[in-house]
Amino acid sequence: MKNTWRFGEAEFNYIREVLDSGFGSGTSGGMNNRFEVAFAEKVGAKWAVTFNSGTSTLHAALHALGVGYGDEVIMPALTVISNLSVTLAQNAIPVFADINENTFNIDPDDIERKITPRTKAIQVVPIYGLPCQYDRISEIAKKHDLPIINDAAQAFGAKYKGRSITETCSITSYSLENSKHITTGDGGIIVTDSEEYAARMRKFGSLGYAAMTSGDGRIRLNRKVFQDPNYKRHDDLGLNYRMPEVAAAVGLAQTERMDFFLKTRLDTANLYDEVVKDVAYLTPQLVPDDCESSYWCYSLRYLHDEISWQDFSDKYVEFGGDGVYAAWALTYHETLISSGAWKRHCPPLYQDLEYENGLCPIAERVQPTIMQLVNNYGSLEEAQPKVEALHKTIQYFG
Repeated sequence: MKNTWRFGEAEFNYIREVLDSGFGSGTSGGMNNRFEVAFAEKVGAKWAVTFNSGTSTLHAALHALGVGYGDEVIMPALTVISNLSVTLAQNAIPVFADINENTFNIDPDDIERKITPRTKAIQVVPIYGLPCQYDRISEIAKKHDLPIINDAAQAFGAKYKGRSITETCSITSYSLENSKHITTGDGGIIVTDSEEYAARMRKFGSLGYAAMTSGDGRIRLNRKVFQDPNYKRHDDLGLNYRMPEVAAAVGLAQTERMDFFLKTRLDTANLYDEVVKDVAYLTPQLVPDDCESSYWCYSLRYLHDEISWQDFSDKYVEFGGDGVYAAWALTYHETLISSGAWKRHCPPLYQDLEYENGLCPIAERVQPTIMQLVNNYGSLEEAQPKVEALHKTIQYFG
């Protein structure tokens, strides 16, 4: 099999347990519960709830916080489309904040400028694994009595001032898609220290079953009660966002090896650092002294005046690199927004809203210059030829 470094006997053994047990659903209270407990302990949170994606986790977070029609949700302009999508799904209004030119993370001062009486929540994104300025953001959130959703899809294991980034926000969401530090192929998991939020998110991800609690996803705890014709099963709105048991089996095994995955990405990032440290036109994402990035990828700005972004990328691939990935287009530059297609979701609310160029000038200037280098290797031996390809490319262009 491919990626043998990523999956081992533990994954297969846990999957066999699921199959041998009769292959129950995510409501059986088996492997999903074990994964949740292990993951919560690993990242320093009281409660964890599994989902089928890192998008559904964000959707559940908005639901738990009571975000609804006409509420405003602040988010960075530079982020994955999921932050926008779930906000629209709640008939809420996306409000885009600018970024810091050097860290690429959301600018706390612009968060505060964008707060209005309609603001209901703040979504922050520790982009590429780099923690945000959580103390400053928390200060702003506390001042305005706002919860923070921490979309840490790329930031497993990241630390801020020596602490887990889960400690500073109301809710922290992780993606388990296959490019992430640990993976279930597709999937997501969300953590919180609030028992109320955990219970609401669990119910939202599983059809609103009344029997579910913050730490228990089982729905058939008492057969005599459950099989009563008068039993009412659902006491809250919920969708079917459950994680399959086989995916949870993989997630449990991956959690047990998380430290290995984190260290390998950090070590690879250090190799890239050495290659670009004296190259004037390559400026790595700034990692402040009080932050420990988990380096989902190795990101930098390409600022060469004469060699195009694409020419540099093509030469890197020619020398054996895995390719250079561009940053997402700014969310409000996506065709979904520019075409007006998003307004069809809730015309009475959105028909008069527009997002114009110049809304987030720093993000607009920085986004086209960002390069993302693959950082997901099983060993330094595997990473070394890719790093050497970057070195050759730099030498080629002088």
